[in-house]
This record gives sequence, C-alpha cells and structure tokens, in this order.
Amino acid sequence: MGKSVSILSDVEIGLVRESSLLVGKTLAEVAKHIRPGVTTFELDTIAEQFIRDHGALPGFKGLYDCPSTLLISVNDAVVHGLPGSRELREGDIASVDCGVLMNGFYGDSAYTFCLGEVKEEVKKLLRVTQECLVLGIEQAVVGNRTGDIGYAVQHHAETNGYGVVRELTGHGVGRKLHEGPEVPNFGKRGHGAKLLEGMALAIEPMINMGSKEVRQLDDGWTVTTRDGKPSAHFEHTIAVRQGKAEVLSTFSYIEDVLKKKGELLVF
Repeated sequence: MGKSVSILSDVEIGLVRESSLLVGKTLAEVAKHIRPGVTTFELDTIAEQFIRDHGALPGFKGLYDCPSTLLISVNDAVVHGLPGSRELREGDIASVDCGVLMNGFYGDSAYTFCLGEVKEEVKKLLRVTQECLVLGIEQAVVGNRTGDIGYAVQHHAETNGYGVVRELTGHGVGRKLHEGPEVPNFGKRGHGAKLLEGMALAIEPMINMGSKEVRQLDDGWTVTTRDGKPSAHFEHTIAVRQGKAEVLSTFSYIEDVLKKKGELLVF
C-alpha cells in the first residue's frame, strides 16, 4: 500500500514554507564552511547546531535510523551519503541534502556544491540538473499528474545525454518527511497520481553523467552510480497550485553566500 497523501491548508503550507526556508538557511550556513579540506562530519555538526539554534529539529536524524543531520553525496554518490571523516577535495562536487522539522511540519531541499575548480563537463551536469528541477516544477500544477513532472525531467536530462535514476524519487511532504505521492524523475505525460491543490511535494532530480544504473554501498545508505561517473542532485519543496506551483524552499540564501565567496556558478 502506498504512503498516504495529505492535502494541506494554506496555514499548513505556510508552516511547510517556514521549515523549508530554514533548510535553505542551513544549507547557506554549510555554504559558508564548505571548502577543500573540510570533513563531511564537520559540515554535519555545523548544520545540526544551526537548526537547533533556530528552534527546530534535524528532519533526517533518527528517521529510519539515520545517524546524521545532513546526507552528503560526493562525486559518484547520488544520494544518502553519510557524513564522516572524508575530507572534501579540490574538484569534487557534493550534494548536500537537508531536512528540518519545525512546528509539526517538514521542509526538504538539496543543493550540489562545487569545490574549487570543477571540470566544465561536470558544471554542465549541474546546470542541466538545475534546469530539470525548474522544468519539473513548472508541471506541478493542479490537474497535471506526476508523470508530467517526470517526463519534463527525463526528457531534458536524456536530451543532454544523461541518465535518470529510477530507483529513487521525490515525494509528498507534510507532517511526515516522506508522504505520498511518489514523484519519479521519469514518466509519461498524463500518467501517474493526479496533482491536487494543497499538495506539498519534494521534487528532486537525480541525474547521472553516464548510465542511469546505481548501486547501494555496504553502509546500507550511500547510493552511487554503477559506472563511477558523477551525479548531481537538486531539490525544492513546492506546493501544487492552479496555474503555477508555489516554491516553498529557496536557493537564494545559498547563492548569496557563494556569490560573496566568488564561487557561484554562472551558467
């Protein structure tokens, strides 16, 4: 049986927005400290303290026995990388996924960072993955279906020669971090769950430079590309609305920090 689907009131959507904006601020705090030489554990510690200092709880920690506040996936890791002693290096990319629980509602967002000078082909992967996110969000309107979101993401990614992960999907967000419906990054227009006013969804393209095939590591968490090529991951929490989706999370705080550091990618 699938996960239950919640239809949220405007007040509840506002609470999801508050949590989602705190996720954005947390990722901006990570952006201040992310650099070659920092460990993923150090970033996780910074994020947890920031969230708790703002009167909220880490959304991931303890959920499904997750041991961390962030999931940090480096280079060929697609998602669910566990923070630890690994030092980030010049030329790496790192997807940082974060969730927050505040006032009874979750927010969820992810951003892929560049560490120093990154290959142009990898920068293109990040650009196209962000474009996939925008195109998917454009389809998240009343009357469409999850397949319309998935088709938009898949078509753009595959047109650029990339693989679209099948085993992992976006999801509903509300009083639980993972609610229905599932929001795949592939699909057929007009197919899948119908999108209704007041649904809150996490849309999160996971796009591989090479094959779509992935594997899970022995830690039981980290998912990597099977061919060892890089993967990018960007995620927003949105509300389904008439005509145009309402984006509840934001990258603007992150981008402000990266701009100050001279590290914002300009595509």
